[in-house]
Amino acid sequence: MAAKKKPNATLTKKEIQMTTFHAVVWMDHQEAHVLMFDREHVESQRVKSRSHHKHQGKPNEVAHLYADIAKALEGTHEVLVTGPGMARDEFRDWCKQHHAHVHVVDSVPSDHPTDAQVVAMARHYFMKFDSMGADPALVK
Repeated sequence: MAAKKKPNATLTKKEIQMTTFHAVVWMDHQEAHVLMFDREHVESQRVKSRSHHKHQGKPNEVAHLYADIAKALEGTHEVLVTGPGMARDEFRDWCKQHHAHVHVVDSVPSDHPTDAQVVAMARHYFMKFDSMGADPALVK
């Protein structure tokens, strides 16, 4: 005789703190660290600019970088963008114009942290909103 499964009427606090899949992108005009994560896992990918210039490249080169980042973010629900300089805000604006599937919820300045520090910051950021049931893009 098969055992009956008990319905799980209550979820633990840990189970309701984060939605299924978030991403954080640390970026500048040369490269991006795309870090997708859920409660237990982190998947990382580096996207490098096709430009060999040390500073911001030509608009076409920057568009290629942003398109490559957007492609790496396919399947994520919410994206936090961080990094030094203007690239993060430019990417957010570029996504609004070109890639509606990339939902950038915020742009936060940061220096050059490790990937682990970036993920820790993003988990803290998203937990704050997920536990309130709010959309980070609507809360200012």
